[in-house]
Amino acid sequence: MQSERIVKQFGLWSSPVSAASVASAVRITDVQWTPDGRTLVWREERSGKGVLVAQDGDSAPRDLTDSIGVRARVGYGGGDFAVGSTSAVVVDQQTGGLVRVPLEGGSPRTITPVFGHCASPAISPDERWVLYVNSTDRTDVVAIVDIDGNFWPQKLAWGHDFFMQPTWSADGRRVAWIAWDHPNMPWDGTRAWIAELSLRDGRLPELEGAPREVAGGDSVAVSQPMFSTDGESLILVSDANGWGQVTTIGLTDGVASAAAAADTEFGIPPWMQGMRTVCRTPDPTVAFAVASHRGFHQLARVHLPSGGIDRLNVLAGASAIEQPTVNLHTSAIAVIASSPVLPPRLIVVEPDGTERVVRRSASESIPAKSLAYPEPVEWKASDGGVVHGLFFEPVSEQFASSGRPPLVVLVHGGPTSQSIAGWSPVTQFLATRGFAVLMPNYRGSTGYGREYMLGLRGTWGVTDVDDCVSGALALSIVGRVDGARMAIMGGSAGGFTVLQTMIDRPDVFAAGVSLYGVSNQFALCADTHKFEEMYTQSLIGALPEAAPLYRERSPEFRAREIRRPMAIFQGADDEVVPQNQSDAIVAALAATGTPHVYHVYAGEGHGWRKSETIDAYLNALERFLRQYLVFA
Repeated sequence: MQSERIVKQFGLWSSPVSAASVASAVRITDVQWTPDGRTLVWREERSGKGVLVAQDGDSAPRDLTDSIGVRARVGYGGGDFAVGSTSAVVVDQQTGGLVRVPLEGGSPRTITPVFGHCASPAISPDERWVLYVNSTDRTDVVAIVDIDGNFWPQKLAWGHDFFMQPTWSADGRRVAWIAWDHPNMPWDGTRAWIAELSLRDGRLPELEGAPREVAGGDSVAVSQPMFSTDGESLILVSDANGWGQVTTIGLTDGVASAAAAADTEFGIPPWMQGMRTVCRTPDPTVAFAVASHRGFHQLARVHLPSGGIDRLNVLAGASAIEQPTVNLHTSAIAVIASSPVLPPRLIVVEPDGTERVVRRSASESIPAKSLAYPEPVEWKASDGGVVHGLFFEPVSEQFASSGRPPLVVLVHGGPTSQSIAGWSPVTQFLATRGFAVLMPNYRGSTGYGREYMLGLRGTWGVTDVDDCVSGALALSIVGRVDGARMAIMGGSAGGFTVLQTMIDRPDVFAAGVSLYGVSNQFALCADTHKFEEMYTQSLIGALPEAAPLYRERSPEFRAREIRRPMAIFQGADDEVVPQNQSDAIVAALAATGTPHVYHVYAGEGHGWRKSETIDAYLNALERFLRQYLVFA
């Protein structure tokens, strides 16, 4: 009963979610079966180091990589490894090259020269060849090498700015990939290509004839190509009909058919090379896919090519599902699954529906009733548009408070991304201390159809600001939060929204928290990596014509207008938003005497990977919010 709880001010509750426990968790980023179905292989991140782990049947898991850090670095990374029956091919974080790692023990063998950065290795069905993406000196290609590294790698496809997700047909005679060009991002418009291979004794395969385009376009985004197990069709995700749908394309007749469900997305923006929401099965007429509705996920069976969809009654309680993969011998499904009250797990679902937990990312020592669960919310923006989000009320079994709780608006990055109802340790860190949390999916976010995603075009720094402000005010008006004690917080693009909000709407939030936030749009275009260098063209406008808008939406030039307290966090090695962008904001805050704290973490890039950084960051965040949101 609430009357039996200790009465203590919101924001000062003792929490079971400690900074140390958050920092000690491992990240599980991908999972794959070996082709023979005997071994499950996955990648973990342990304090910033990528480790490949394998489990044979029910035996104890074992690490496959000791001296090698497994991490690809094309764009934002991803596509870190592939597995065959006897070996895995991984990307060496240090060199960027491909390394073959025996599954049963033995010495790793480098199979590509140190030349640019590799990603998305794909092993041929006969396990002789490896397709992969290579990025060198701003030139991206699809290349091929033999799995033993005896031959010099050869280019298979080139001539586009970007490539991702190369894949093989079951007979090894066809390959497919995704390509796109500036100024598009991969959720704007991409194309799927197929090519025939000429297999030659003793030599690397070559393309037989010209590749042919089979799906996508300048205004249609396609991703995740895979050949059906019978080789008769190509399965991919396409938003040609306005929502990311599982689409089948006949390779003989070219006929496309899509599986659709109302207000449901089956795709995600491919910020990284290896992202996956769909997987094929031994039955060429069936695929499994992650269905996303209002930020909540469910595993679905998709019937190809009829388009029928069955939502499956498995993974009970899971509301975020990643990287599904099917054992082509047993039909078991492996996924990374979590919920708002359960940290990510690696789970295998057998064909009869039984579930086996293979790996837990954290201790799971906190009862679900001690953690916050979100409700999907909607509100009206100032222009009348509908905005979506997730709202978490403060939660505690031990404490209670009178009045209304302070609010933290937690803005996702991207900005073409989505806050989903999965495990969010920062959200739980805040909610269990007595803070309410709103995770707005402002217009421009994904998960609500292509039209909603396009809602930020030309208005970045305006629409996102308005949607975050209107969401916070809507909660205040109905009495769910204390409108005088609200903070806005975000990283990267979310950090930009924070800075822009603190300038343009200075009276709404009592404090702001920016993590490696964009502060200079001109510098972002000039200094950021190739993947994003033309991203702002769609979000703000093309230079030089849009220069006045770039200046208006560059907080660095207006930072002296910030009057409320700010916390700035930055990685010293950030190549996406370099430290000088945060330095400029802090210099302006110091010049005007605006209360602020500034934390720069050595050895960190665009986001925190080290346990000690995560621990220090969360403790600093708590001190800041207590000082300026609780005690103010």
